Amino acid sequence: MSAVFSRPDPLGEFVVCPVNPVADVELLHRWLTHPKSAFWLMQNAARADVEREFREIAAAADRAAFLGLYRGTPAFLVERYDPAKSELAGVYRPQPGDVGMHFLVAPTTRPVTGFTRAVIVTIMEMLFSELSTSRVVVEPDVHNTAVQELNAYVGFRIIDTVPLADKNAFLSVCTRDDYLIAREGAHNGAHNGVRR
Repeated sequence: MSAVFSRPDPLGEFVVCPVNPVADVELLHRWLTHPKSAFWLMQNAARADVEREFREIAAAADRAAFLGLYRGTPAFLVERYDPAKSELAGVYRPQPGDVGMHFLVAPTTRPVTGFTRAVIVTIMEMLFSELSTSRVVVEPDVHNTAVQELNAYVGFRIIDTVPLADKNAFLSVCTRDDYLIAREGAHNGAHNGVRR
């Protein structure tokens, strides 16, 4: 796998690579159909469904999927997309430099303290490493309190509740400045640790 981004962390190195829809399908199918991944709405997906989904993402100009490695082992999934060309079109006001993001931390039986926070920091660092990115946009399910806490940790602000096809979502945004302020707060001890 060829890395598109890497970040050292006190927990270990994080590396992000493009998803290979064929080579990674077994892993992705296992993750996406796990009960802990219910908010991805692929619980009943067949292996072929997962491969088709990631082939479509790979072929799209406005979407990309990445596999995150932790100490060399696949540990999380990221999708980057253009929110103006997604199901958010028409329910939010896009701005230049907006980037949409979904992520999934792999189910595990051995949680590591602070791991999910390290994952979302890695994702935000990757997105903001592109100078064209001025704001990250997310739309988590209103019932997904775990991801809302992680989003708040890196500086996301809820700006609206929007009805989407399969959920009511908290439309949330994080500017580059929001992120930097949140990271400074984290370094100053404003946040407590969270377990994956």
